[in-house]
Amino acid sequence: MNIDVLHPQEIQIEGPQPLVREISQGVAYPVDALGPLREVVEAVADKTQAPVANAAQSALSVTSLAVQGFADVETLGGFVPASLFCLTIAKSGERKSGCDKLLMAGLREYESNQSLEYNAEAAAAEASGKLYDAREARLIREASSSSKATAALADLNAMPPRPEMPLSPNRTATDPTFEGLAKLYSHGHPALGLFTDEGGAFFGGHAMNSDNRLKTCAGLSGLWDGSPINRTRAGDGASTLWGRRLASHMMAQPIAVRPLLADPVASGQGFLARFLICEPQSHIGYRTRQGYNPASDATLSRFASKLGEYLAMDMPLKEGTRNQLEPSRITLSENAKALLELYYQTTEIAQRPGADLAHVTPYASKSAEQAARIAAVLTLWGDPGAVTVADNTMKDAITLAQFYLSEAVRLADAAVVSDKIEQAETLRCWLLESWPDDEIIPNDIMRCGPNSLRETDRVKDAMKILANHGWVVVLPAGFVVKDKARKLAYRIVRV
Repeated sequence: MNIDVLHPQEIQIEGPQPLVREISQGVAYPVDALGPLREVVEAVADKTQAPVANAAQSALSVTSLAVQGFADVETLGGFVPASLFCLTIAKSGERKSGCDKLLMAGLREYESNQSLEYNAEAAAAEASGKLYDAREARLIREASSSSKATAALADLNAMPPRPEMPLSPNRTATDPTFEGLAKLYSHGHPALGLFTDEGGAFFGGHAMNSDNRLKTCAGLSGLWDGSPINRTRAGDGASTLWGRRLASHMMAQPIAVRPLLADPVASGQGFLARFLICEPQSHIGYRTRQGYNPASDATLSRFASKLGEYLAMDMPLKEGTRNQLEPSRITLSENAKALLELYYQTTEIAQRPGADLAHVTPYASKSAEQAARIAAVLTLWGDPGAVTVADNTMKDAITLAQFYLSEAVRLADAAVVSDKIEQAETLRCWLLESWPDDEIIPNDIMRCGPNSLRETDRVKDAMKILANHGWVVVLPAGFVVKDKARKLAYRIVRV
């Protein structure tokens, strides 16, 4: 029965109902398939008592950062980067940043040590540059003198190139615009990582606002594909950066990611389908064990040491450049290729109209490639000079890719939310978090509420949805709010 007014008694008995249906529980993370990363992932989960998926996401992404510059991997359609984009969705308190901190300790130590060397080299290069500029200016002045012109011009032509500043030691960026990332690539390392435990700030920040979202999605998607970066800068003209690689790990709370999962720009371009996405079951309230296995510290120490060694290795560069990658190629063994072909066929058939994966085709169509990328990361972590992916590694990688595809299916179902429901959810959060009073009238929302709701029809629709779900109660006509009888007013239900 449809009703416009819910009585307080009914609210007390039933309670407010969620606007978005609950997400079904996902399957357990296949930790056995992590191969050389299993031990360190279990050590992180042991120390933090966080979901093992959180630790696995951090391990896969930081390992990808370390190895992506060494080799591209064979797929069924050519060669692609060994770069992984990971997106971990978890509430505050799930210790996702704690997992990342443990697994990135070797990276942070490497960056710290490199920054000390960089500062000394940069100071020397800057001093040499000033001397170079002074000599060049002197020769230019002498060239304008008829008596010294010939000799000065000869000296000018014989001058070597101006001393270059050393490459930036930073291997990670946290919250850049795409222009900022391209700038870092121009004077820094060609294999970078985009890592942040504040993914909500990235997804809701300048890089992903309505003006920049298309550009950011296209730019990051191109880096995942291994495409060159085309730059157009005022005063400098256009330029192209070749041979760059990017690994990424975004960690965000569900409320920050839900709109992006349903965003047509992010999904239409296949941007989110390039991420290995998971939302592990919460461990909050169940982390009661005290202490951890001391062997976990030794495992993490070995991982950090190996990570530092990989980061210090020279990556293959194009001849005549100092930061343009020219990765080698890692092929699939005969059995590995057969396994990947079978997985591709299976996921392709499941995308037919009405089939299990028909509603997640961007994710399903990339799942076989994701498996090849994961296989390359696991292989290169075992041996940075490896030239072949073994069949057992491909089998593990397919198991992991299947897990992430199952997560995409599960989360996509929850992301399909109508515009009106999304507006109502925005208003519900604002009422509970920002409005101080228990009663409210539509004009209050028009005046102080979320910008997207400052229209009469939107307020009316959103409040009707909230009333039908028990989050507000329609008060009788003439009810006094702020010393004045109101034609329409609501009481907020706070739980």
